[in-house]
Amino acid sequence: MRGAGVVESRRRALAGLAAIAGTRLAGQAHAQGPGLGDVPSVVAASKPSVFAVGVYSRIQKPPFRFAGSCFAIGSGLFVTCAHVVQSLDPSTREVLAVAVATAEGHRVIEVRVVATRRESDLAVLEWVNPPEISVRGLRLAGAMPPEGSDIVLIGFPIGSALGLYAASHRGVVAAVVPMAIPLPTAAGLEARNVQALRGVPVEILQLDATAYPGNSGGPVIDVRTGLVVGVVSLALVKGTREAAISSPTGISYAVPVQQLAGMLPAR
Repeated sequence: MRGAGVVESRRRALAGLAAIAGTRLAGQAHAQGPGLGDVPSVVAASKPSVFAVGVYSRIQKPPFRFAGSCFAIGSGLFVTCAHVVQSLDPSTREVLAVAVATAEGHRVIEVRVVATRRESDLAVLEWVNPPEISVRGLRLAGAMPPEGSDIVLIGFPIGSALGLYAASHRGVVAAVVPMAIPLPTAAGLEARNVQALRGVPVEILQLDATAYPGNSGGPVIDVRTGLVVGVVSLALVKGTREAAISSPTGISYAVPVQQLAGMLPAR
């Protein structure tokens, strides 16, 4: 009986210690923010701030031509990739526009370019005439994410072919590398590749995550913090652009949001 009493006392003591530890961990999680490390919560909080961007013309069919993804950062500002921003044809009255989901479908709202940085493949857009709708901006990280960080990228893979419904893909930050990606021929060199070869590399996030055509311009979000750490720029493909759909490599690249420094207008 005495032995049984000792065992019971030890059991109660261990249970008490476990309860104290659990309370401390719960308090730490609450202090760091709700949804910490919770992918569904991060996606649910971030997805309403991600939009399709493209070219709109009333006299064209279809009137909206999808180009890529973008995300709001507040005050009517959006971030996307420079290569997503297409040339406009004045003869068809084309304008750059963002498609915003509404209860009736999608509302296409005109935007304009306020800043571009081709060497970083970034562009900042803003409303031409601010609509009477509320768009919540995502918060940008102040530092590069550590390699191995869990991330979620959100955008519109394959664009309008699957409908304008944002999708999420999970992955990790595999490495931080120079932005110049090895190319098979000199004909494929771009300004950013030449810049890196000259010894002025732009750091880019290499992701172990599958991105498709249409994901370009979408946010890369750190699961731990819920902050945007990068902008999806391109995916490494084995052959043609179509191969990115049929045989994705699972290697994608994103421009760190620190490259937006100096591009955002003072508000």
